[in-house]
Amino acid sequence: MTTPQVELVHGAGGKATRRLIEGLFLPALANGTLAELADAAVLEAGGLRLALTTDAFVVKPLRFPGGSIGELAVNGTVNDLAVSGARPVGLVAAFIIEAGLPGEALRAEVEAMARAAARAGVAVVGGDTKVVEHGKADGLYIATTGLGLVDPRVRLGAGEVRPGDRILVSGPIGDHGITVLLARGELELEADLQSDTRPVTPFVEALIGAAAPGLRWMRDPTRGGVASALNELARDARLGIVLYEEAVPVRDAVRGACELLGLDPLYVASEGQFLAVVDPALADIALEAVRGVPGGELAAIIGEVRAEPAGVLLAVTSYGGSRVVDMLVGDPLPRIC
Repeated sequence: MTTPQVELVHGAGGKATRRLIEGLFLPALANGTLAELADAAVLEAGGLRLALTTDAFVVKPLRFPGGSIGELAVNGTVNDLAVSGARPVGLVAAFIIEAGLPGEALRAEVEAMARAAARAGVAVVGGDTKVVEHGKADGLYIATTGLGLVDPRVRLGAGEVRPGDRILVSGPIGDHGITVLLARGELELEADLQSDTRPVTPFVEALIGAAAPGLRWMRDPTRGGVASALNELARDARLGIVLYEEAVPVRDAVRGACELLGLDPLYVASEGQFLAVVDPALADIALEAVRGVPGGELAAIIGEVRAEPAGVLLAVTSYGGSRVVDMLVGDPLPRIC
């Protein structure tokens, strides 16, 4: 790490975050064993393939249309396991509570976690609690770690991706980021929106059941959105990604808010969607499998993998225009997950 101090941009999921990880954490901690950055580490133990992931949630406000920090903490961790091809076995949670947080607010988040865990079919099996001084934690932070059992039918990774593969998204993008932004009440904008936070496990299981032999890679487009996730794929796979811009599902309310705020929906976070790369021979089958799960009706094929330009994400239109969609240094939105 060459920067003199850590800034908010280092936690935004863009180029600055990647530089921090690759410049400091990986050289010190990975011991040369990590081939690529992913949502979970896959470990071999006792003949089983296990996925292990951890995440911290620092959303503000704590509650927003469609969800809350407690629900988000469960769904976010379950989804990191799901896109690693794993069904969750158990979660542990650490609560960092700011002194002065109303007891009813804490109770509401614990109960939200319980409901989310029940919906996701996973138990919270342990945890920790810390209390910090007033003004030091935005009310409540939650860190969760999840363990999952990887489906033996899949082998996922950027190294599995091939030219010609198709890019699938499970539904409309950007709902979570815009919802949380508007929930802060700092902008004179209103929209009929709610966060898309949900477990994606049912959609992933349907996808694996239908197209496991051709499933190459998956990721949930949280911080940095679809653009950051696909830029990371292009870089790690050393291949080009072409995005059919008009095929990307975006709700009118999200698109309208982005236009007013000067944002690109491709960079806005989703918390209940995922991206998948699928062999072209199985792409239609994969799409129908995801659409067949309630809530997946708007899934779409939004792009393809090409040999060139290597390491670049291009967005193209039906009129033949194209633009490079680069990974941003930081995040155009305030902290939303």
